Amino acid sequence: MMAPMDTDPRYSIPVPAKLPIWLRWMNGGPAWRRSVLRLAARSRTLRRLARHVQSIDTASVAKHYAAEVDRFNAQMRSLGVRDIERYYWYHVVDLPGGITTPGMYDYRGTVGCFGFPADMRGTSVLDVGSATGFFAFEFERRGAEVVAVELPGLDQLDRFPGQDTGVLLRKIERMMTPLPADKAPGLPRGYSAEEMYYYLLEAPFQLCCRLLGSRVERRFSSVYELSPQRLGRAGFDVVFAGDILVHTLRPFDALTALAGVCAGTLVIAQAIPGSPSDPPAMLYEGGETPGDDCISWWLPNEQCFKQLLRKLGFAEVVAVGNHEGIHRPAGNIFSRRILHAKRVGTA
Repeated sequence: MMAPMDTDPRYSIPVPAKLPIWLRWMNGGPAWRRSVLRLAARSRTLRRLARHVQSIDTASVAKHYAAEVDRFNAQMRSLGVRDIERYYWYHVVDLPGGITTPGMYDYRGTVGCFGFPADMRGTSVLDVGSATGFFAFEFERRGAEVVAVELPGLDQLDRFPGQDTGVLLRKIERMMTPLPADKAPGLPRGYSAEEMYYYLLEAPFQLCCRLLGSRVERRFSSVYELSPQRLGRAGFDVVFAGDILVHTLRPFDALTALAGVCAGTLVIAQAIPGSPSDPPAMLYEGGETPGDDCISWWLPNEQCFKQLLRKLGFAEVVAVGNHEGIHRPAGNIFSRRILHAKRVGTA
Protein backbone atom coordinates (compact mmCIF):
# COMPACT_ATOMS: atom_id res chain seq x y z
CA MET A 1 0.00 0.00 0.00
CA MET A 2 1.45 3.33 -1.04
CA ALA A 3 1.36 6.24 1.39
CA PRO A 4 1.98 9.96 0.89
CA MET A 5 5.31 11.32 -0.29
CA ASP A 6 8.51 10.54 1.61
CA THR A 7 8.98 12.58 4.78
CA ASP A 8 12.37 11.17 5.78
CA PRO A 9 14.37 14.12 7.19
CA ARG A 10 17.40 13.17 5.10
CA TYR A 11 15.40 14.08 2.00
CA SER A 12 13.39 16.98 3.38
CA ILE A 13 15.08 19.63 1.21
CA PRO A 14 12.62 20.49 -1.58
CA VAL A 15 13.63 19.21 -4.99
CA PRO A 16 13.05 21.75 -7.79
CA ALA A 17 10.71 20.74 -10.60
CA LYS A 18 13.37 21.81 -13.10
CA LEU A 19 17.12 21.45 -13.02
CA PRO A 20 19.05 24.31 -11.43
CA ILE A 21 20.65 26.60 -13.98
CA TRP A 22 24.15 25.48 -13.01
CA LEU A 23 23.29 21.87 -13.91
CA ARG A 24 21.77 22.83 -17.23
CA TRP A 25 24.81 25.00 -17.92
CA MET A 26 27.06 21.93 -17.95
CA ASN A 27 25.39 20.43 -21.01
CA GLY A 28 23.50 23.35 -22.46
CA GLY A 29 26.15 24.84 -24.70
CA PRO A 30 26.36 28.46 -25.85
CA ALA A 31 22.58 29.05 -25.92
CA TRP A 32 22.25 28.31 -22.20
CA ARG A 33 25.29 30.43 -21.41
CA ARG A 34 23.84 33.41 -23.28
CA SER A 35 20.50 32.96 -21.48
CA VAL A 36 22.15 32.90 -18.06
CA LEU A 37 24.25 35.94 -18.83
CA ARG A 38 21.21 37.91 -20.07
CA LEU A 39 19.40 37.08 -16.82
CA ALA A 40 22.51 37.87 -14.82
CA ALA A 41 22.60 41.40 -16.18
CA ARG A 42 19.32 42.06 -14.32
CA SER A 43 20.01 40.24 -11.05
CA ARG A 44 22.77 40.50 -8.45
CA THR A 45 22.15 36.91 -7.32
CA LEU A 46 22.28 35.59 -10.86
CA ARG A 47 25.45 37.57 -11.54
CA ARG A 48 27.10 35.65 -8.70
CA LEU A 49 25.60 32.40 -10.02
CA ALA A 50 26.80 33.07 -13.55
CA ARG A 51 30.37 33.63 -12.32
CA HIS A 52 30.15 30.29 -10.49
CA VAL A 53 28.70 28.15 -13.28
CA GLN A 54 31.16 29.40 -15.86
CA SER A 55 33.83 27.46 -13.93
CA ILE A 56 31.85 24.17 -14.02
CA ASP A 57 32.25 21.77 -16.93
CA THR A 58 32.16 18.06 -17.65
CA ALA A 59 35.91 17.79 -17.09
CA SER A 60 35.43 18.83 -13.46
CA VAL A 61 32.79 16.13 -13.03
CA ALA A 62 35.19 13.49 -14.40
CA LYS A 63 38.04 14.73 -12.21
CA HIS A 64 35.92 14.71 -9.07
CA TYR A 65 34.61 11.26 -9.91
CA ALA A 66 38.13 9.85 -10.45
CA ALA A 67 39.19 11.17 -7.03
CA GLU A 68 36.09 9.61 -5.49
CA VAL A 69 36.91 6.24 -7.08
CA ASP A 70 40.49 6.37 -5.77
CA ARG A 71 39.35 7.23 -2.26
CA PHE A 72 36.71 4.49 -2.21
CA ASN A 73 39.11 1.86 -3.57
CA ALA A 74 41.65 2.71 -0.87
CA GLN A 75 38.97 2.34 1.81
CA MET A 76 37.92 -1.03 0.42
CA ARG A 77 41.52 -2.30 0.20
CA SER A 78 41.92 -1.44 3.87
CA LEU A 79 38.94 -3.73 4.53
CA GLY A 80 40.57 -6.56 2.60
CA VAL A 81 38.73 -6.28 -0.75
CA ARG A 82 41.69 -6.94 -3.01
CA ASP A 83 40.08 -6.75 -6.46
CA ILE A 84 38.03 -3.62 -5.81
CA GLU A 85 39.52 -1.79 -8.83
CA ARG A 86 37.67 -4.22 -11.09
CA TYR A 87 34.19 -3.31 -9.82
CA TYR A 88 31.65 -1.22 -11.75
CA TRP A 89 29.36 0.89 -9.56
CA TYR A 90 25.95 1.71 -11.02
CA HIS A 91 24.51 3.36 -7.87
CA VAL A 92 25.85 5.56 -5.11
CA VAL A 93 25.18 3.69 -1.85
CA ASP A 94 26.03 4.88 1.66
CA LEU A 95 27.88 2.18 3.60
CA PRO A 96 28.88 2.03 7.29
CA GLY A 97 31.91 3.99 8.44
CA GLY A 98 31.28 6.99 6.21
CA ILE A 99 32.05 5.00 3.05
CA THR A 100 30.14 5.79 -0.15
CA THR A 101 30.26 3.80 -3.39
CA PRO A 102 31.31 5.82 -6.48
CA GLY A 103 28.17 5.18 -8.53
CA MET A 104 27.19 6.58 -11.90
CA TYR A 105 23.76 7.52 -10.54
CA ASP A 106 23.16 9.22 -7.19
CA TYR A 107 19.54 9.05 -6.00
CA ARG A 108 20.13 9.78 -2.32
CA GLY A 109 19.01 13.38 -2.29
CA THR A 110 16.09 13.01 -4.70
CA VAL A 111 14.56 9.66 -3.76
CA GLY A 112 11.61 11.66 -2.39
CA CYS A 113 10.60 12.35 -6.00
CA PHE A 114 9.65 8.69 -6.42
CA GLY A 115 6.70 8.85 -4.01
CA PHE A 116 7.70 5.91 -1.79
CA PRO A 117 6.26 5.86 1.75
CA ALA A 118 8.67 6.77 4.56
CA ASP A 119 7.36 3.79 6.56
CA MET A 120 7.17 0.58 4.50
CA ARG A 121 6.87 -1.92 7.34
CA GLY A 122 4.66 -4.83 6.33
CA THR A 123 5.14 -4.05 2.63
CA SER A 124 6.54 -6.59 0.18
CA VAL A 125 8.67 -5.00 -2.55
CA LEU A 126 10.17 -6.38 -5.75
CA ASP A 127 13.12 -4.38 -7.13
CA VAL A 128 13.54 -5.43 -10.76
CA GLY A 129 16.98 -4.95 -12.29
CA SER A 130 18.53 -4.08 -8.94
CA ALA A 131 22.14 -3.54 -10.16
CA THR A 132 24.21 -2.18 -7.23
CA GLY A 133 21.04 -2.21 -5.14
CA PHE A 134 20.42 1.36 -3.99
CA PHE A 135 16.64 1.05 -4.18
CA ALA A 136 16.54 -2.44 -2.65
CA PHE A 137 18.55 -1.25 0.36
CA GLU A 138 16.46 1.93 0.62
CA PHE A 139 13.23 -0.09 0.69
CA GLU A 140 14.75 -2.31 3.37
CA ARG A 141 15.82 0.72 5.40
CA ARG A 142 12.18 1.85 5.37
CA GLY A 143 11.09 -1.49 6.79
CA ALA A 144 9.96 -3.41 3.68
CA GLU A 145 10.53 -7.08 2.92
CA VAL A 146 12.55 -6.88 -0.29
CA VAL A 147 13.32 -9.23 -3.15
CA ALA A 148 15.94 -7.93 -5.61
CA VAL A 149 15.87 -9.62 -9.00
CA GLU A 150 18.66 -9.50 -11.56
CA LEU A 151 19.50 -11.26 -14.81
CA PRO A 152 21.03 -14.73 -14.37
CA GLY A 153 23.65 -13.84 -16.99
CA LEU A 154 24.41 -11.36 -19.75
CA ASP A 155 23.18 -13.89 -22.29
CA GLN A 156 19.68 -13.03 -21.00
CA LEU A 157 20.05 -9.35 -21.89
CA ASP A 158 18.14 -8.39 -25.02
CA ARG A 159 20.23 -7.75 -28.11
CA PHE A 160 19.32 -6.86 -31.65
CA PRO A 161 19.34 -9.82 -34.08
CA GLY A 162 22.81 -10.48 -35.42
CA GLN A 163 24.68 -8.89 -32.51
CA ASP A 164 27.11 -11.26 -30.80
CA THR A 165 28.44 -11.21 -27.24
CA GLY A 166 31.47 -9.13 -28.24
CA VAL A 167 29.25 -6.35 -29.59
CA LEU A 168 27.15 -6.48 -26.41
CA LEU A 169 30.22 -6.21 -24.16
CA ARG A 170 31.58 -3.22 -26.09
CA LYS A 171 28.22 -1.45 -25.73
CA ILE A 172 28.06 -2.09 -21.98
CA GLU A 173 31.62 -0.87 -21.57
CA ARG A 174 30.79 2.30 -23.52
CA MET A 175 27.85 2.89 -21.22
CA MET A 176 29.84 2.29 -18.02
CA THR A 177 33.06 4.03 -19.14
CA PRO A 178 31.86 6.77 -21.54
CA LEU A 179 35.13 8.71 -21.38
CA PRO A 180 38.55 7.68 -22.71
CA ALA A 181 41.06 6.24 -20.25
CA ASP A 182 43.06 9.48 -20.00
CA LYS A 183 39.95 11.43 -18.90
CA ALA A 184 38.52 8.72 -16.61
CA PRO A 185 41.48 6.79 -15.19
CA GLY A 186 40.89 3.86 -12.87
CA LEU A 187 37.74 2.55 -14.57
CA PRO A 188 37.95 -1.12 -15.58
CA ARG A 189 37.88 -2.11 -19.24
CA GLY A 190 38.19 -5.15 -21.52
CA TYR A 191 36.14 -7.78 -19.65
CA SER A 192 34.86 -11.16 -20.75
CA ALA A 193 31.09 -11.77 -20.47
CA GLU A 194 31.55 -13.64 -17.17
CA GLU A 195 33.79 -10.93 -15.72
CA MET A 196 31.43 -8.14 -16.81
CA TYR A 197 28.45 -9.85 -15.21
CA TYR A 198 30.29 -10.53 -11.95
CA TYR A 199 31.89 -7.11 -11.50
CA LEU A 200 28.86 -5.14 -12.71
CA LEU A 201 25.81 -6.99 -11.38
CA GLU A 202 26.90 -9.49 -8.74
CA ALA A 203 30.01 -8.47 -6.77
CA PRO A 204 28.97 -4.83 -6.02
CA PHE A 205 25.53 -5.91 -4.78
CA GLN A 206 26.93 -8.69 -2.60
CA LEU A 207 29.62 -6.43 -1.13
CA CYS A 208 27.00 -3.83 -0.19
CA CYS A 209 24.81 -6.56 1.31
CA ARG A 210 27.67 -7.80 3.47
CA LEU A 211 28.76 -4.38 4.71
CA LEU A 212 25.17 -3.25 5.37
CA GLY A 213 24.18 -6.51 7.04
CA SER A 214 21.28 -6.60 4.59
CA ARG A 215 18.65 -9.33 4.47
CA VAL A 216 17.43 -8.45 0.96
CA GLU A 217 16.59 -11.67 -0.85
CA ARG A 218 18.32 -12.16 -4.20
CA ARG A 219 16.58 -13.88 -7.13
CA PHE A 220 17.56 -14.32 -10.77
CA SER A 221 15.29 -13.97 -13.79
CA SER A 222 14.84 -12.03 -16.99
CA VAL A 223 11.97 -9.55 -16.86
CA TYR A 224 10.01 -11.69 -19.34
CA GLU A 225 10.17 -14.76 -17.08
CA LEU A 226 9.10 -13.14 -13.81
CA SER A 227 6.64 -15.43 -12.05
CA PRO A 228 5.55 -16.39 -8.52
CA GLN A 229 7.51 -19.62 -8.91
CA ARG A 230 10.76 -17.79 -9.67
CA LEU A 231 10.21 -15.10 -7.04
CA GLY A 232 8.95 -17.22 -4.16
CA ARG A 233 5.60 -15.45 -3.68
CA ALA A 234 2.38 -14.79 -5.56
CA GLY A 235 2.28 -11.00 -5.65
CA PHE A 236 4.12 -7.95 -4.32
CA ASP A 237 2.61 -4.84 -2.77
CA VAL A 238 5.11 -2.71 -4.70
CA VAL A 239 7.02 -3.57 -7.87
CA PHE A 240 9.73 -1.10 -8.88
CA ALA A 241 11.08 -1.03 -12.44
CA GLY A 242 13.67 1.69 -12.96
CA ASP A 243 15.24 2.00 -16.42
CA ILE A 244 14.24 -1.58 -17.30
CA LEU A 245 11.83 -1.33 -20.23
CA VAL A 246 14.20 0.83 -22.28
CA HIS A 247 16.52 -2.19 -22.49
CA THR A 248 13.87 -4.57 -23.84
CA LEU A 249 13.05 -5.35 -27.45
CA ARG A 250 9.55 -6.41 -26.37
CA PRO A 251 8.45 -3.77 -23.84
CA PHE A 252 4.79 -4.83 -23.84
CA ASP A 253 5.73 -8.41 -22.95
CA ALA A 254 8.00 -7.07 -20.20
CA LEU A 255 5.23 -4.80 -18.89
CA THR A 256 2.82 -7.74 -18.88
CA ALA A 257 5.26 -9.81 -16.81
CA LEU A 258 5.72 -6.96 -14.32
CA ALA A 259 1.94 -6.58 -13.99
CA GLY A 260 1.62 -10.31 -13.38
CA VAL A 261 3.65 -10.19 -10.14
CA CYS A 262 2.21 -6.90 -8.85
CA ALA A 263 -0.67 -7.05 -6.38
CA GLY A 264 -0.59 -3.35 -5.48
CA THR A 265 1.43 -0.55 -7.09
CA LEU A 266 3.77 -0.77 -10.07
CA VAL A 267 6.31 2.08 -10.11
CA ILE A 268 8.02 2.85 -13.42
CA ALA A 269 10.88 5.33 -13.68
CA GLN A 270 12.49 6.03 -17.03
CA ALA A 271 12.92 8.54 -19.82
CA ILE A 272 9.51 9.28 -21.35
CA PRO A 273 9.43 11.34 -24.55
CA GLY A 274 7.10 14.16 -25.52
CA SER A 275 4.35 15.89 -23.60
CA PRO A 276 1.91 14.18 -21.18
CA SER A 277 -0.93 15.21 -23.49
CA ASP A 278 0.56 13.72 -26.68
CA PRO A 279 -1.46 10.88 -28.29
CA PRO A 280 -0.23 7.40 -27.28
CA ALA A 281 2.87 6.38 -29.22
CA MET A 282 6.16 4.57 -28.84
CA LEU A 283 9.39 6.18 -30.05
CA TYR A 284 12.03 3.97 -31.68
CA GLU A 285 15.55 5.12 -30.74
CA GLY A 286 17.68 2.17 -31.86
CA GLY A 287 18.96 3.85 -35.02
CA GLU A 288 19.87 2.08 -38.25
CA THR A 289 23.55 1.28 -37.69
CA PRO A 290 24.24 -2.31 -36.55
CA GLY A 291 25.66 -2.44 -33.05
CA ASP A 292 24.98 1.23 -32.31
CA ASP A 293 21.92 1.31 -30.06
CA CYS A 294 23.08 1.61 -26.41
CA ILE A 295 20.96 -1.51 -25.70
CA SER A 296 17.92 0.75 -25.95
CA TRP A 297 15.19 0.63 -28.58
CA TRP A 298 11.72 1.75 -27.46
CA LEU A 299 10.44 4.72 -25.47
CA PRO A 300 6.66 4.70 -24.86
CA ASN A 301 5.23 8.14 -24.17
CA GLU A 302 3.10 8.88 -21.11
CA GLN A 303 -0.30 8.24 -22.70
CA CYS A 304 0.99 4.98 -24.18
CA PHE A 305 2.07 3.82 -20.73
CA LYS A 306 -1.21 4.89 -19.15
CA GLN A 307 -3.38 3.11 -21.69
CA LEU A 308 -1.31 -0.08 -21.66
CA LEU A 309 -1.27 -0.22 -17.87
CA ARG A 310 -5.03 0.32 -17.63
CA LYS A 311 -5.49 -2.44 -20.20
CA LEU A 312 -3.35 -4.68 -17.95
CA GLY A 313 -5.73 -4.15 -15.04
CA PHE A 314 -4.44 -1.12 -13.16
CA ALA A 315 -7.29 1.13 -12.05
CA GLU A 316 -5.27 4.33 -11.74
CA VAL A 317 -2.08 5.48 -13.47
CA VAL A 318 -0.56 8.79 -12.41
CA ALA A 319 2.70 10.65 -12.97
CA VAL A 320 4.00 11.55 -9.51
CA GLY A 321 7.08 13.53 -10.52
CA ASN A 322 10.45 13.65 -12.20
CA HIS A 323 14.01 12.94 -11.19
CA GLU A 324 16.95 14.78 -12.69
CA GLY A 325 20.66 14.44 -12.07
CA ILE A 326 24.13 14.14 -13.53
CA HIS A 327 25.46 10.91 -15.01
CA ARG A 328 29.02 10.35 -13.83
CA PRO A 329 31.76 10.51 -15.00
CA ALA A 330 30.56 11.86 -18.38
CA GLY A 331 28.71 14.81 -16.84
CA ASN A 332 25.58 14.29 -18.97
CA ILE A 333 22.26 15.41 -17.53
CA PHE A 334 19.53 12.77 -17.29
CA SER A 335 15.81 13.03 -16.55
CA ARG A 336 13.36 10.31 -15.51
CA ARG A 337 9.55 10.45 -15.35
CA ILE A 338 7.97 8.49 -12.48
CA LEU A 339 4.62 6.72 -12.92
CA HIS A 340 2.54 4.89 -10.31
CA ALA A 341 0.03 2.30 -11.57
CA LYS A 342 -2.36 1.10 -8.85
CA ARG A 343 -4.65 -1.90 -8.61
CA VAL A 344 -8.25 -1.52 -7.45
CA GLY A 345 -8.37 -0.84 -3.70
CA THR A 346 -4.70 0.24 -3.47
CA ALA A 347 -4.22 3.50 -1.58
